[in-house]
Amino acid sequence: MILYAEVNCFIYEPHSLKQKRSVVKSLITRLKNDYNIAVSEIDHQDLWQRTALGLVTVSADKIQAEKVINQALKLIDSFPELERTTTNFEWL
Repeated sequence: MILYAEVNCFIYEPHSLKQKRSVVKSLITRLKNDYNIAVSEIDHQDLWQRTALGLVTVSADKIQAEKVINQALKLIDSFPELERTTTNFEWL
């Protein structure tokens, strides 16, 4: 089973793309290291206060895939620098 989640976020207080990249890069690194999932910034690279991330996990079990993505979403929600606005899931 392959579960894909597209996550849109609003980032508080960056005053430049460099500050935004610092927050996003930190988040992506934590997600990859903690949950062993594929993560990439997929949209809004040129906007200071928005980002869209693509998260993907592969598992033999549908429940395990959902569990991993939900844990990753909890980590995103725990970052005080940003707010998750919308999340879309797709089974591939």
